[in-house]
Amino acid sequence: MSSAADSLRALAALLERGEASALELADERLARIAASDLNAFIDVQPELTREQARQADARRARGERGALLGVPLAHKDVFVTRGWRSTAGSKMLEHYVSPFDAAVVERLAAAGAVCLGKTNCDEFAMGGSSEHSYFGPVRNPWDRAAIPGGSSGGSAAAVAAGLAPVATGTDTGGSIRQPAAMCGVTGIRPTYGRVSRHGMIAFASSLDQAGVIARSADDCATVLGAIAGFDPRDSTSAERADEDFGRELGRPIEGLRIGVPREFFGAGLAADVRAPVEAAIEEFRRLGAVLVDVSLPQTELSIPAYYVIALAEASSNLSRFDGVRYGHRAAQHSDLLDMYCRTRAEGFGAEVKRRVLVGTWVLSHGYYDAYYLQAQKLRRLVADDFRRVFETVDLVAGPVAPTAAWDIGAIVDDPVANYLADVYTLPASLAGLPGMSLPAGFGQRGRPVGLQLIGRRFDEARLLGAAHGFQQATDWHLRRPA
Repeated sequence: MSSAADSLRALAALLERGEASALELADERLARIAASDLNAFIDVQPELTREQARQADARRARGERGALLGVPLAHKDVFVTRGWRSTAGSKMLEHYVSPFDAAVVERLAAAGAVCLGKTNCDEFAMGGSSEHSYFGPVRNPWDRAAIPGGSSGGSAAAVAAGLAPVATGTDTGGSIRQPAAMCGVTGIRPTYGRVSRHGMIAFASSLDQAGVIARSADDCATVLGAIAGFDPRDSTSAERADEDFGRELGRPIEGLRIGVPREFFGAGLAADVRAPVEAAIEEFRRLGAVLVDVSLPQTELSIPAYYVIALAEASSNLSRFDGVRYGHRAAQHSDLLDMYCRTRAEGFGAEVKRRVLVGTWVLSHGYYDAYYLQAQKLRRLVADDFRRVFETVDLVAGPVAPTAAWDIGAIVDDPVANYLADVYTLPASLAGLPGMSLPAGFGQRGRPVGLQLIGRRFDEARLLGAAHGFQQATDWHLRRPA
């Protein structure tokens, strides 16, 4: 099957015309996964996939129709999935099989999508490179010496390599947008609360948000329409009326006001990233958008604010992994306390331990007010920056990351350098805003570069419409790795 058939519309058309069955589509993708050397998947269960495909074919035979009915996709391995292992990339959950589906998995299954398997990720979604997985690093299909970005690197690599036409991901501080940029695909982080977190293994509960990685904005709109919606099982789920996220696809860009933050184009931005991002923004001007110079002065402060808040919440969320109820338990221990200590020492990787230790410290007596409370105040300042900017513009545009993908192992022992790579994605996460990454070109080493678009809260349709307009005028999202 040619790469032209990777779009969801093309796959749905094949199914509608009877030129392929859901089972044939699934088998074709399973064969690609089996032949891949990217380490993009943690768990693949071909018979479970084929059974779902047969059910989708049966639904079509009964006259059912749907944009996702019979279409194969993959799930990031932080969404618990009945029948597949749900490991969060950790030894702690290496053999865990959930008795229920996450809300995202549940909604996509109801739409008739066929699960190909669970994609590799940084352990408990903690990392920006997909190197921090118990199951080994994911490789970038554009250059196997490079990281794919993280933490949804397995999902981004799978889509870029054609192993799956679309995959779910999660974005806490940029974990959909950054790997999408580094793998040359499209990714969207919706507004916080837009998609249920029920059944999503938690990292930082006030920041985690489920989203989509696909080839195009059109495909992202289709999948987002299936997974978005209020869920009473998630106390942070927003009560919003159902909407068509594709309603602005095809709408002219002319007159759209796009803010370009000066803080996103400082000395820390690599020249081979700056050039394609500026060219992409200029393309919006050519299409009729009005570019507006804006300021987000708290951008640099988003890094300490995020890493205090996220690590404090991670410390709290990961306290449940103690060897008592489920997951890894140390085989040798002398008493209950020793079992706790040995289990967590054995079950967690170095990056997770680092974050839990820092998070526990900032929540401890005497430091809570000095660090956690101050970080929450900074978070409000970041949100206020965006509120002021969105009084005069419709969207904000800039780079996704300061550099293109780096080599595997290059900064794995330098956590600060890794954290600084999130400087352009963290502000939107702290403010709970929707953000996208669009393929926008390549750096000096032939590694992809992404353009970031950020929208107002619950304004995903406008965001997707602008992204679609850009993709109709460019072909970066159609490029494929060799």
